Amino acid sequence: MSIRLGTNPIGWSNDDMPELGGDTPLEQCLAEAREAGFEGIELGNKFPREAGALRKVLGDHGLDLVSGWYSAQLLERDADAEMQLLRPHLDLLKALGSKVLVFAETTGTDHSLPQSQRPVLEADRWPEFARRLTEIADQTLAAGVRLTYHHHMGTVVQTGEEIDMMMEKTGPSVHLLLDTGHATWGGADPAKLARRHRARISHVHAKDVRGEIMRRSLLEDWSFQDSVVAGVYTVPGDGSVDFVAVLRQLAGYSGWLIVEAEQDPAKAHPLTYAKMGHANLARFAAEAGLAGG
Repeated sequence: MSIRLGTNPIGWSNDDMPELGGDTPLEQCLAEAREAGFEGIELGNKFPREAGALRKVLGDHGLDLVSGWYSAQLLERDADAEMQLLRPHLDLLKALGSKVLVFAETTGTDHSLPQSQRPVLEADRWPEFARRLTEIADQTLAAGVRLTYHHHMGTVVQTGEEIDMMMEKTGPSVHLLLDTGHATWGGADPAKLARRHRARISHVHAKDVRGEIMRRSLLEDWSFQDSVVAGVYTVPGDGSVDFVAVLRQLAGYSGWLIVEAEQDPAKAHPLTYAKMGHANLARFAAEAGLAGG
């Protein structure tokens, strides 16, 4: 059983805010990710979406495809309709050997709005949402790719209570993507989440939080996007999250630990922070007793 360290291109080029790193070539991102020591990377909007082309560009840099984000709208469409839209993305992940799918419900999400205006799921809608989510997870697992649900600021699964509700009401095919940064900002203790849901955690996003900026963001009701630009997130070891405490709750974990720290690359030099994040996360994993690949 072993862990592997990967990254996400969002430190170089932001999909939601193209003005952040929009001019950064994909080749630079991939070359610097490898230079920093990462073995794999998640998808971004600059990546080829054809399997052969994607395999070549990643192979040229010695990187594996970890996974890729999928925005779902299960509150507005049923599992069959969602699966039709998901299928090309799922097929691409499977063709490149990815074992996990990053999946989040984004109905009603607008990251440019104040955080107080994020969507909240009414109690009577949870059962249907959970049923549809489980149906999707059953189908992706049958295809050989595990659905890992990404709790996220600004969405209907943001707080610790909402994460627990989602896990309670879904079937065993639904696993959790534990994101240390979103958990912390959402008011949950990521170490306690890891302990509660260890048996169903199959993917980890390791991002740190600058506590002072997070507190100002919450107090002044900033938008998610404004908070990111202000620097609420950073790489492991550069903020307030106790990664050793989190990782100690993941004894026996086998899979990817992903440095996914969305920052403005004009303020946070991508290669510098990638190297910092890799070194710190490798050290934290070793201190927590997780075995490397």
